[in-house]
Amino acid sequence: MPSQVCHSCGAPVVIDEPLARDAECGACGHDLRCCRNCRHFDPNFHNQCRETEADVVEDRERRNFCEYFSYRRAPFAGAGAPVKRQSEARSKLDALFQRGAPGAAPAVRGKREGPVPPTPTAPDARAAEARRKLADLFGKKPKDDPGAGEG
Repeated sequence: MPSQVCHSCGAPVVIDEPLARDAECGACGHDLRCCRNCRHFDPNFHNQCRETEADVVEDRERRNFCEYFSYRRAPFAGAGAPVKRQSEARSKLDALFQRGAPGAAPAVRGKREGPVPPTPTAPDARAAEARRKLADLFGKKPKDDPGAGEG
């Protein structure tokens, strides 16, 4: 008889194959023949089940009549498994692009890194600035400048 663990409390349980539909954990009383204890259970799959022919189950922590049930050999890793893979992938990318390396600038998510672009100005202000630069360059005011007659 293989020794397994309960999905709810983690207590070791000894089961007989096939597992009776009404089997319960001796420690917490939760159903043992449920999706969470099945080797096909995976929240990342459609219907949270790797078995494509299985019927839809409403409550994955309650007993059901699924004919594909097979008790999980190892405890379910839970929702932390994808997070762990994501975290490992992110750390590999950070290492590849040397983010977080000593002397490197800290990465700020959601904000653009690098020099800040100049703020856009109105076309009239840009034209006046261009005329001023021309006047400085040639030492006189342009004829079309509204302030050319003043002075």
